[in-house]
Amino acid sequence: MVILLTAVVSCKKDKLITDSSAKISLSEETVLFDTVFTSIGSSTRNIRIRNTNNQKIKISSITLKGGTSSQFIINVDGLKGVAFNDVEIAAHDSMYVFIQVNVNPNNANSPLIVEDQVDFVVNGNTQTLKLEAWGQDAYYHTPTDAVKFNDGSYFPYSRVSRRDVVDTVWKKDKPHVIYGYLVVDEDQKLTIQAGVQVFLNYKAGLWVFAGGQLQVLGSKGNEVIFQGARREKDYADEPGQWDRIWINQGSDQNIINYAIIKNGYVGIQAEIFGDTIGKPLPGKLTLNNTKIQNMSLYGLYCVGYKVSGGNNVITNCQENCLNIFLGGQYNFKHCTFSNFWGQDKIRDKGRDKPTVVINNYYESSVAPDSAYFGNCIIDGNRDQEISLDLKQSTVPGLNPRVYLRNSWLKTTTAITNTLIYNGSRTSTVSLEYLDRPVYNFQPKSSETKVKGFSGFNVQFDANSYPFDIKGNQRITLIANGGVSAGAYELE
Repeated sequence: MVILLTAVVSCKKDKLITDSSAKISLSEETVLFDTVFTSIGSSTRNIRIRNTNNQKIKISSITLKGGTSSQFIINVDGLKGVAFNDVEIAAHDSMYVFIQVNVNPNNANSPLIVEDQVDFVVNGNTQTLKLEAWGQDAYYHTPTDAVKFNDGSYFPYSRVSRRDVVDTVWKKDKPHVIYGYLVVDEDQKLTIQAGVQVFLNYKAGLWVFAGGQLQVLGSKGNEVIFQGARREKDYADEPGQWDRIWINQGSDQNIINYAIIKNGYVGIQAEIFGDTIGKPLPGKLTLNNTKIQNMSLYGLYCVGYKVSGGNNVITNCQENCLNIFLGGQYNFKHCTFSNFWGQDKIRDKGRDKPTVVINNYYESSVAPDSAYFGNCIIDGNRDQEISLDLKQSTVPGLNPRVYLRNSWLKTTTAITNTLIYNGSRTSTVSLEYLDRPVYNFQPKSSETKVKGFSGFNVQFDANSYPFDIKGNQRITLIANGGVSAGAYELE
């Protein structure tokens, strides 16, 4: 009887399982080659394939999708190739597949990320193993630590340098590639010089922690670029490829000048954490000559922070180009906030939020709020592109102050609220721009010329930024027709 039972079990184990629900188990879903190559080189990784079923299983095909043109090579059962058929694995057994990649990282024309995939067909189902390698020589920042949350999820991060290193400088000799979050820790400073390219992978971001300092020092024609790491043509204008630049408190010396920030989730998030509403704000961001575009949530998101700047162009974000929550202190001059998300390109859904939103309270707490927009443009494809959600405070000195002075505004409501200075031009028709689909938001029309109630106010704000974002000199004499609202002076 024992012999017969053993024979039956053995026979069952030797029989192929053909049920479509029976699959193999891959030790990894993605194989990342994390070697930093300094010359033509190769690297090898392996994965383990398990058959967790009680019967033998057959892998009908193992195929390297890129074929013979791929920079990857796979090895199955000691044989190299790009395709293998009818590979069997015994019940509760396993096998290894070795993957090799050959790259020339000194070839500047090669993609930053080299990708392919291996497809396993089992009982009519296809299971995919993604392959990813760095194809250029670059500075790579990969997580070294992680914060574990109560729900079991992780927040992977690395520091921009050792704790004892105060100053870190990025030069433009090679691009920087970020996986996870890269942290500028308290009392550390990161300086990014002109011309640096920063590539961020999915859910990656740059985090300036409390007391940390970020200085992005681009120049006209030599901007610092923050963008997704995927370089394929299909991703050139795909939003949501990375997370955000997150300034969490930070120092009073955070500066971003001449940067291009595109295709992420939130362009810049500047906020306070844990301070009592009404206390002096701990951090400040100076933002000048910067373009933030094509974000899948917000362009600039501020929570009780201090932000000042000019010549900024924040455009085409799925919700708001500017979202101010819980007040703060803001001073914008000659900035263009213009949102035509979903109109120029095919998107899954359109936009139902205004371009600019300003709030100064949460539940019963009212925060001090002071916002100034001088010679600015607020525009978009909705009828109402400004939303003020403000509460008066019972505490002296906490009442909000919002000024829209000498600006061009897309709104259906006359600006008569006592919280808003009525020196701006309103319209129910959007401006025409040189080339919106490629983010050229320079207006065509001279209707952006502003004089305002007081020539001094227009000229004062223009003198703060005597050159526009393209380097053209502004006309500061009101007698000559005023200056153009927004970041571009009318040519």
